[in-house]
Formats: sequence, C-alpha cells, structure tokens
Amino acid sequence: MYIAMNRFTINKGHEDAFETVWRKRDSKLEQVPGFRTFHLLKGAHDEENGTTLYASHTIWNSREDFVNWTKSENFREAHKNAGSNKGMYSGHPNFEGFEAVIGE
Repeated sequence: MYIAMNRFTINKGHEDAFETVWRKRDSKLEQVPGFRTFHLLKGAHDEENGTTLYASHTIWNSREDFVNWTKSENFREAHKNAGSNKGMYSGHPNFEGFEAVIGE
C-alpha cells in the first residue's frame, strides 16, 4: 500500500473556493489501476500567517501505481487548471509519499 499526500497552505478567505475546486474536479481516479481512495483533509488555521492547512490524501495499491498515474493523460487532465487559482495559495504544495510497513 502507498499513501500520497500533498499539503497546501491556503490564504485566509479562500478556503471555500479551494474546497469547491476539489469538489468539482473531475480527477477520473476511479478509472486508474491501483487507486483505492481519496480524501481532502482540512487542518488547522494559522492566525499568525493567515493561512489554513489542507492535505490531499490518496491510497494506492503500490507506489508504482501512483507513479504510473502521475505519468498519465488522466493526471495531466486533472491538473490542467492548477495554475489558475494562484491567489488562494500561500505557497507551493508539498508532496509526501509513504509506503506501508505495518498494516494492509
């Protein structure tokens, strides 16, 4: 099992818009071999920096399945408008990938 996460810091006041982008996105993940599940997680609000933390969280059968998706047309299609929402982001997303050592 492989878990892929991207952490996003979203500028205050843009949280609803950010969540809407994800709700309306046609990722086609269900069609991708090895994909199991997706969650968008909302973390703490940082008053000092005026940001809210989010993480996209996908579970895959293997790291190879995830990497294959990142090289696919479905991936390019799902991310084609990523640059059009720059005002909502406090910085670039930070990727973290994990292989399960205990568990499924």
